[in-house]
Amino acid sequence: MTDISISNGRCLIGSDLVEASLLVANGEIAAIDPRRPPSGMALDARGLTVLPGIVDIHGDAFERQMMPRAGVDFPIDVALIDSDRQAVSNGITTVFHATTWSWEPGLRNAGNARRLLEAIESLRSRLAADTRFHLRHETYNLDDEDEIRQLLAARRIDLFAFNDHMDSTVASLEKPHKRQRMVDRTGLSGDDFDRLVTRIASRGDAVPTSIARLAEAARAAGVRMLSHDDDSPEMRKAFRCQGVTIAEFPVNEATAREAAGGGDAIVFGAPNVVRGGSHTGWTKASDMIAKGLCSVLASDYYYPAPLLAAYRLAADGICPLPRAWELISAGPARAAGLSDRGSLAEGLRADIILIDDSDALRPRVVAVVASGRLVYLTEAARLHAVAVPRAVAAE
Repeated sequence: MTDISISNGRCLIGSDLVEASLLVANGEIAAIDPRRPPSGMALDARGLTVLPGIVDIHGDAFERQMMPRAGVDFPIDVALIDSDRQAVSNGITTVFHATTWSWEPGLRNAGNARRLLEAIESLRSRLAADTRFHLRHETYNLDDEDEIRQLLAARRIDLFAFNDHMDSTVASLEKPHKRQRMVDRTGLSGDDFDRLVTRIASRGDAVPTSIARLAEAARAAGVRMLSHDDDSPEMRKAFRCQGVTIAEFPVNEATAREAAGGGDAIVFGAPNVVRGGSHTGWTKASDMIAKGLCSVLASDYYYPAPLLAAYRLAADGICPLPRAWELISAGPARAAGLSDRGSLAEGLRADIILIDDSDALRPRVVAVVASGRLVYLTEAARLHAVAVPRAVAAE
């Protein structure tokens, strides 16, 4: 693996942006302001901001590469490779593909989830971003519980989320536009979809014990858990009691406050920040950040959003850039239990991005180093080969 030196940039070291140089060797940040002359490959970061790579613990934009139009499927390996390019070009160096395993047929069925997991495992060495599997379990999907517990026990799942969209699904049956979108996604006729929803909804009494068994399996395997769309402090407490310590998109401030009081990680969507509010009309993420009720921003459904959100928060005066960047790098790394990344520090994984932020609201990724490899570069003139000085080579 070729050494890479990054010089003349404004680097985020700790909580400060300072002029510094970095040396990357063997996939790690070997030194900050190294004393020995660089060798191998050099990146001139003059005029750029150098930041730790983005850690995205919830992103499902890959679904658009799998099914760009309702009923139009593309091979999963093609979709994953394209998604990888999109993620990396937006500064995401660790990506958890949030995969819904539902009782629905179609895009979010069990077969697709299995195939996606297998594709991630087989393609991982070819992908530029560190690519992981975040399973979003629809809690009414009782039929696949045993298989999911086996996957948890085998530690093939990297993050495990409890989702319950049944109430909203039932409510959408009375809303033609929303109902049709779900029908199209499943490939069923309208009548068949309605009958399926009625049948699945009827077994709600069995859901709590299924959740308890799955949470026990995840705890035993050491897999971190999330609960999705918690709508009350009581719901958050109940999940925390089962070891679910990440609150994903709490729908109101009271629930977010309960999460914060319990020491839970709190995830909101970066698109919420970029757009100035939730597309569902729920909690405004920038307000939660200002109140200290958010520790993680995720791409959700749009890979450019984390980068744009961090700079939007700084431009709007919600928080300075170092704090905003923590929400998309160190914060999600901590939530996911990844202690080897999220900061620019000696000995950590060399996930580094170079940003042209001369336009504060339109930051542009110029270069990406992922696990010590240069995987993305838009300005070739910044890259130089550095010969090893003879005195150094002779040592």
